[in-house]
Amino acid sequence: MDETGPDGDAIVAKSGKHERKHKLLVLVVAYHAQDTLGSVLQRIPVSILDDYDVEVLVIDDASGDETFAEGKRQVSLGLPFSVRILANRLNQGYGGNQKIGYHYAIEHGFDFVALIHGDGQYAPERLPDLLRPFHAESADAVFGSRMLRKTDALRGGMPLYKWVGNIILSTFQNRILDASLSEFHSGYRVYRVAALAQVPFHLNSNDFHFDTEIIIQFMRACHKIVEVPIPTYYGDEICRVDGLKYAWNVAKATSKAKLQDVHLLYDRKYDCAKDGSVYELKDGYESSHTIVLSRIPAGPGVRILDIGCASGYLGRMLRAKGAYVTGIDVGEGSRESMGLDQYIRHDLNADPFPVDIGEYDYVLLLDVIEHLVSPERFLDAIRNAMKSGKRETTLLISTGNVGFLVNRFMHLFGQFNYGKKGILDLTHTRLFTFRTMKWLLEQSSFEIIEIDGIPVPLPAAVEGEWSRALVRANSRLINISKSLFSYQMIFVVRPRPTLATLMSDTEQHSEELSARIIAIQTPAQNAKSKSK
Repeated sequence: MDETGPDGDAIVAKSGKHERKHKLLVLVVAYHAQDTLGSVLQRIPVSILDDYDVEVLVIDDASGDETFAEGKRQVSLGLPFSVRILANRLNQGYGGNQKIGYHYAIEHGFDFVALIHGDGQYAPERLPDLLRPFHAESADAVFGSRMLRKTDALRGGMPLYKWVGNIILSTFQNRILDASLSEFHSGYRVYRVAALAQVPFHLNSNDFHFDTEIIIQFMRACHKIVEVPIPTYYGDEICRVDGLKYAWNVAKATSKAKLQDVHLLYDRKYDCAKDGSVYELKDGYESSHTIVLSRIPAGPGVRILDIGCASGYLGRMLRAKGAYVTGIDVGEGSRESMGLDQYIRHDLNADPFPVDIGEYDYVLLLDVIEHLVSPERFLDAIRNAMKSGKRETTLLISTGNVGFLVNRFMHLFGQFNYGKKGILDLTHTRLFTFRTMKWLLEQSSFEIIEIDGIPVPLPAAVEGEWSRALVRANSRLINISKSLFSYQMIFVVRPRPTLATLMSDTEQHSEELSARIIAIQTPAQNAKSKSK
């Protein structure tokens, strides 16, 4: 598809020798709009036909007046566009009506869909202005903003309380979402249909804050949003929005998205990021990684086994300190690509374990055990893989604390849902508290040397010194109660000898004792024989 060209040129899609105009759906959402719908349809600029193959779709949301009949009447009078008038059997709400229209756009192969309100609050004449950024930019959505020049909105008749509320809500949303939109609350929009198809807008509210939720989805999917200024029109139309309820729903939806960013909540509709997230080093604040780096006296002669090494980010740092590092993981890779001394590809759920644990000073199991099908069998395999016993092997094992205060609080309100990351990661198969993890290790014949709590890794999701200050505060609370305030836990353990090792040692010790007894008895027996 070729979308390049100067401003004002027709956007065309090329297929072989043929060219076609892009298909534009003008979606008019209407409710009790019998007095305004005709004017809205007549004011759609004919000039857009020069650049687009246009269809107008009017969806009457089960109005109690003659909105549907007025739409049909306008079609019978003749319009320069292909126009289709539909009516919902049951009222779907402002958001629900949009969902139907966007589904129609996707199913019928449109390239763009423009949203216009049937009450005439947004000027159809400005539609070419909203379409223009698609000519020269790789925009995925273009929003008409009444607040790019804020005082214009007041001059256009926007009530003062709505103007103030718009500024307050948009400022709050920009701060929470790390965005810079001039307005989140305009209903005049054009979407690229391919971008719409990549977000689960069908999961959004049917209410008015649908518009906020779809913005969040576009931001999470890294879709480009462009704003253009539009005039403000307020006439005698009936406002059907409960302002306080709308503000509450917007604030709640925005806050929920932010909590999902820090992995404290999860909602499928905000799971729009392109899959490709990788495990990264948690550095610069207290974390399982910084604890390991401070606890291990890495240097020449120290041997480290990093189980579940991912891309080798932690192993490289330990190797830079002089240690010999072996990494094990299920993914493809090599010691050269990971910067390690050795890399072994192995499914941790498979038996037997491929390495002699006894050849290493330290074994790292960081955020691994909760992903395994059977942690019990895996820990048994680890202990049984300690064959040589050449070194005093220490294991550092970290995992999430499902007893974390926030999880307990959420559970009070029935919230126990999984997300892409965090304690309730979608890929986790087992969950642990400090007590259940301690039992698991003890029953797997490991001696527990030390137990520590790890604070919430806020700096990994939120930039700023304040997030590190919260981590420090969290660390102080952990000193009061590990089980309540620890986001993660880390155990320092050593494997107890296996029964086979104990049996072998018993046999060897018995032989040594027998040899000692023989050594003592033999001279005495010889002396007794001589005396005879």
